[in-house]
Amino acid sequence: MRKKVLITGASGTVGKALTKLLLDKGHKVVHLSRSAKPNSKIETYQWDVKKQTIDEHCLDGVDTIVHLAGAGIADKRWTDERKKVLIESRTETIRLIYKLMREKKNQVKEIISASAAGYYSDRGDDLMSEADLPANDFLANCCLFWEAAVDEGKEFNLRIAKFRTGVILDKDSGALQKIAAPIKYGFGTPLGNGKQWVSWIHLDDVAEMYLKGIDDETLAGAYNMSSPYPITNASLTKSIANQLKKPLWLPNVPEFALKFALGEMAAVVLGSTKMAVKKIEETGFKFKFPEIKPALKDIYG
Repeated sequence: MRKKVLITGASGTVGKALTKLLLDKGHKVVHLSRSAKPNSKIETYQWDVKKQTIDEHCLDGVDTIVHLAGAGIADKRWTDERKKVLIESRTETIRLIYKLMREKKNQVKEIISASAAGYYSDRGDDLMSEADLPANDFLANCCLFWEAAVDEGKEFNLRIAKFRTGVILDKDSGALQKIAAPIKYGFGTPLGNGKQWVSWIHLDDVAEMYLKGIDDETLAGAYNMSSPYPITNASLTKSIANQLKKPLWLPNVPEFALKFALGEMAAVVLGSTKMAVKKIEETGFKFKFPEIKPALKDIYG
């Protein structure tokens, strides 16, 4: 069934990949953006969350909303003001859409939203399922507020699915780009003790999982978005170095140095999150890149 899909946060890595995949599959795609025309090929509507303004025509004919909007979690140091931005860029955006839905007749049937592995935060070697309780730190609380805001859409009897996303591997953005940069120049090294688990996922599988969430109308609730085979920070660093044919010779970056440089945000790289993906696999979803070596080969091939 072809649908009209409205995407928030469409200018990001996931938004771009998902837009292309949806168009290839015959869906119609429109974007909500702070700027008028970030993608000249896609019909784009403007909104300004601070001013509480949104183009009322953005919902015209829309069946599905994919909510990806949110400031980059590791883009800036976590001051109190930055923490507020990180939360409100995820919560107040979807609330502005719900406000419009109360005011304007629409045919929206489902919300497919991002969330993050930060819901579980630092859990050591424990394998986390969607039924596990959240942690109690900023990352977890940000995800809790995020998911709760999305769930406010239940007042419209919407189908709501939320993907708790791990570390997305893409050559030109995000964690992989930052990890690979020093490795390319021969200065790569694991972070902290290197034993922290990384729940990673190839960008293609991210886009495919969102497509599954849109097409499969039995999906509802929270799903972990990660490869079936998480690896440690040290193993990920070594795998990237092997793929790039670069040596690793430096000692690990000590935990105290990361905390000094990054402050509380060091939790992003020092936290250990190992997610189970049995729930999404039971829906019939098949990963294109379940293992790290083929994933990196595809990314850098």
